Amino acid sequence: MITATSLRPPAVAGTFYPGEAGALRDEVATCLSAAVLPAPTSAGTLKALIVPHAGYVYSGGTAGKAYALLAPLADRIRRVVLLGPCHRVAVNGLAAPTVQAFATPLGSIPLDRAALDALAGLPQVVASDAAHAQEHSLEVQLPFLQTVLGDFSLVPLAVGRTGAREVAEVIDRLWGGPETLILISSDLSHFHAYAEARRIDGETADHILALDQLTSFEQACGALPINGLLAVARQRGLHIERIAQCNSGDTAGDKSRVVGYASFALYESAAVAGDDPGAALLVRARNAIAAQLGQPLQAEPGHPALAQPGATFVTLTQNGALRGCIGSLQAHRPLDQDVRTNAVAAAFRDPRFAPLTVEELPRTRVEVSLLTAPVPMSFSDEADALRQLRPDVDGVIFSAGNHRSTFLPQVWEQLPDPRQFMVHLKQKAGLPADWWSPEVHLQRYEVKKWKEAMPR
Repeated sequence: MITATSLRPPAVAGTFYPGEAGALRDEVATCLSAAVLPAPTSAGTLKALIVPHAGYVYSGGTAGKAYALLAPLADRIRRVVLLGPCHRVAVNGLAAPTVQAFATPLGSIPLDRAALDALAGLPQVVASDAAHAQEHSLEVQLPFLQTVLGDFSLVPLAVGRTGAREVAEVIDRLWGGPETLILISSDLSHFHAYAEARRIDGETADHILALDQLTSFEQACGALPINGLLAVARQRGLHIERIAQCNSGDTAGDKSRVVGYASFALYESAAVAGDDPGAALLVRARNAIAAQLGQPLQAEPGHPALAQPGATFVTLTQNGALRGCIGSLQAHRPLDQDVRTNAVAAAFRDPRFAPLTVEELPRTRVEVSLLTAPVPMSFSDEADALRQLRPDVDGVIFSAGNHRSTFLPQVWEQLPDPRQFMVHLKQKAGLPADWWSPEVHLQRYEVKKWKEAMPR
């Protein structure tokens, strides 16, 4: 449950964008309506955007043309990883906030605390609410995201003094799957005459379109987060397109001293983003178990997604009865490694069962679930949380202090009533069935699952 002390309030509402909700909705709608986009020429799935962060009167139209691309993807994108430069507070590294949510006049956005907490082990990531308190580069993006996406969780990072390699490491760790959008906030050149700015910004855009590293903050105030994204994009084979470009002399400023703006979209290949990896995952899960038992292995089909970070659960059954289930809630290693590791753990290290034997293997059925990134839920009490649950859709992570548990969406088959679902989830966490506290945090996720046709 979000409280006032865990909320980062808006800092630039009324200056960079309207401070009243109705006027803000109208302004965002105007920026989005300016988008007249051709059909994308790339074959793939939108994965990342680079957008400007000036006041809406200056750069809102350029940003809006990029954000309009997200409208058809609102049902898919559940998490936004947002990086922008520090303008007001000096920071060594990337600053992560400690609060639970960011607010705008349109409402609050829950932070993906699990993802932020998982970054704590990286030396370049530091906790700093001060870096976020007055920072506009991230805040101005939020009303656009709220308008086009609706419900989503946020991973906001303010980038200070660090290297592109360190930024790339963070982006790569947070990459996720189709549910995650990477968003970089940056303007281009600052305070040149109109013609000179057009020349500089044209050359900068050429570097970005070639996925080449920028060499100076004179090119873009967000050069570091841009470079981090470009490094990951080059490694992962993304395709980039320019969506719009202008400067303040084209919008609401004079032409003697302008700021440049551009928006870009980056796409994953269809093979990585869209093809079904189910067969490859099932074979790898079974092979990992068979290898531990010294049994023959099957030929393993390839799939580009196997090299990307992914979170899986592996479930083993015998004649419909559970025989083991272990998994990951966050994507923190390549999908190939994750499914193999979880398969071995489900077969031999589930504390509810004895280790699987060679004799059992032929009658054991393997099921693999691929999880989307967990999205924090906002609720006032238990009854409110229960009303929000979606039977047969939501997997749920329950946490309160040191107590933690999860149920996959498959559990709804045995517990179709939300109240009973929650009772068993609390009991799995080691708490009484009637226990509740303001300390309770809930996250939900969805899964795509594959099951072997029959035991081998």
